[in-house]
Amino acid sequence: MADADANETILTRDATLLQDTVRDAGALALSMFRTELKKWTKGGSSPVSEADIAVNDLLEARLRGATPDYGWLSEESADDSTRLSRRLTWIVDPIDGTRNYLGGHDEWCVSVALVEDASPVLAAVFAPTSDEFFFAARGQGTMLNGKQVTATTGSALDFSRIAGPKPMVERLNTLGGDIKLHPRIGSLALRLCRVAHGGLDAAFAGGNSHDWDLAAADLIVQEADGRMSDLSGDPILYNRREVTHGVLVAAGRDRHASIVAHFRNRPLP
Repeated sequence: MADADANETILTRDATLLQDTVRDAGALALSMFRTELKKWTKGGSSPVSEADIAVNDLLEARLRGATPDYGWLSEESADDSTRLSRRLTWIVDPIDGTRNYLGGHDEWCVSVALVEDASPVLAAVFAPTSDEFFFAARGQGTMLNGKQVTATTGSALDFSRIAGPKPMVERLNTLGGDIKLHPRIGSLALRLCRVAHGGLDAAFAGGNSHDWDLAAADLIVQEADGRMSDLSGDPILYNRREVTHGVLVAAGRDRHASIVAHFRNRPLP
């Protein structure tokens, strides 16, 4: 009991640290938004800018400075394999939706999760341009700007309320004919989080997403009475050696179960 109480106290401390730090990181990103920035590409096609690095530096200094025993996995940091031996690890995307950010478009966010033994226990996603601050703690629900939110119920499919790669959404259409699709949301974390408050009924992540795109949104969806998984229904594990994931879906529980059943019967080629 004493160990459980101590762990709860630590997570309460970390929850405050996480929220304060992500808010400050979002403010920094916003202050650099739509300014002249140095930018380059990594891995052949992925954009990055001095804003990504500045936000990453702030997050790392604040989070790692306060929790030096935790692991660290960030899109903008060299991977340190010591994270694999840590019970608790921060998983960070300093600016999710960098293409949107650099293009002057509003849909980008700061996304940070604390993962314990492969599962997220704390999560914060902040979209400063729309003033959306999502926060979730395991077993305590999801908050959007301080108010508890939940995913939409039911299993019906309204394609105008389902976001993701067009081929994935169209594979749900068993009736044929044209369907009205939801406009593209360039930030994957924000796309998934909008399931948590009912802005979307469901959202897909295409293949080649990474831990830092997903971990915070995963807990935010789950704590909003939703589910997020691969198309077989298996949960996503984080802070493994391999941090890349295949196609994923997030939705309220009943709708998620219906979508997973659909893809079990009609697997991807």
